[in-house]
Amino acid sequence: MCLIVFAWRVMPGVPLIAAANRDEYYSRPASPAGPWPDHPQVFGGRDLQGGGTWMGISKEGPHGPRFAAITNVRAPQDWRDDAPTRGVLVSDFLTGDWLAADYIAHIAPRAHEFNGFNLVIGDREQLVWYSNRGDGDHRNGQTLEPGIYGLSNGLLDAPWPKVVRTKAQFASLLCQGAPEDAYFEMLADTTCAPDPRLPDTGIAIEMERVLSAVRIETPGYGTRTSTVVTLYASGDAVLNEKLIQ
Repeated sequence: MCLIVFAWRVMPGVPLIAAANRDEYYSRPASPAGPWPDHPQVFGGRDLQGGGTWMGISKEGPHGPRFAAITNVRAPQDWRDDAPTRGVLVSDFLTGDWLAADYIAHIAPRAHEFNGFNLVIGDREQLVWYSNRGDGDHRNGQTLEPGIYGLSNGLLDAPWPKVVRTKAQFASLLCQGAPEDAYFEMLADTTCAPDPRLPDTGIAIEMERVLSAVRIETPGYGTRTSTVVTLYASGDAVLNEKLIQ
């Protein structure tokens, strides 16, 4: 998952609405969003190579519907081939019965074993961001205040061009009461950022340029799915996905 924009406790009756693109190698096998046969309360796609998932919802449980999503932190100098798959951090939360803050306390002692990640988890009452990179309150799990947030492969609200642009478009769509198709159209933007605005994450400028698009298209890697998730105060939870590759 490489881009998520989400509104937390901004819309009346809708504690959470999130729009996201998952970027991955086309050769990595995955199943489309649906209920999991072994955990039918969980709805989302599934990584068939490493296990786990990049984003999903749990429609039932002691705390009501829940949400979890993860993005990688782009730091090639810190990459470890032997690190465990990060998708289990999402699936373990969705298949368990943890409160968000308790789950963060549970995983924090072993978070250093994973390559860099951002994790956003919660329910209708609380949403928490955690990352195993950078310094700040998020290293203990940062409970989010109401607002509109953006997350790519840096830390939360890092001013990467596609985060800034998509947050602004997302806010506009919310104000308009736009239909869901408008969010998927927003996620289909293939415009690359101008070079002076690109982040410096330790990769070649040509790749920084390609990865700056909201929807990424390269011969072997790119946006695989676009997803819109909504948690309602009534207790309903909806995840709709469009397959790209």
